[in-house]
Amino acid sequence: MSPTVQPFPNSDSAPQGGSPPAEPHSAHRVLKSVALLLARHEIRRLRRWFEDFDRDILLPILLGEIALHNIGALQNGVARRSATRTGKALPERPADEAVARELKPCNAYSIAAATGLPRETVRRKIVRLIELGWIHRRENGHLFITEAALEQFGTMLSSRALAELLETADHARRLLDQDGG
Repeated sequence: MSPTVQPFPNSDSAPQGGSPPAEPHSAHRVLKSVALLLARHEIRRLRRWFEDFDRDILLPILLGEIALHNIGALQNGVARRSATRTGKALPERPADEAVARELKPCNAYSIAAATGLPRETVRRKIVRLIELGWIHRRENGHLFITEAALEQFGTMLSSRALAELLETADHARRLLDQDGG
């Protein structure tokens, strides 16, 4: 059970649930500790992304948006329903050419709109992602994440990042539980 922490030290309102109010300075100190823990986690992740993407922090943002556009159709069941209707089974890897027909395509304009980045910047970064082999652009401009990107970053995300995220969340939970002790 999570402790109830007053967000404002001068608040006179009693927390819900009938628990006595946490000592304001202690609650503030715990929240600062949790914020610092989360900031350290995020900075570590940003540094890794920066290095993993040739020191260009926009590349992981754009690759992520393209992947979300593409794979969002799979997650929402659009591709599965379509594959079921046609009698085709979905290949294991969503970047296969057979599945690419089922993925939701995107283009530089839609990615620029999603990220708020200038279209020219997005176009230049997409060229770099294509050079790295992480994005495939069809003749009509549709963009798709490649098998290589899924293999490289899927493995990394499932091993290193997920374990670190869970460890950080557990640490934050322990800090919050100490205060409510």
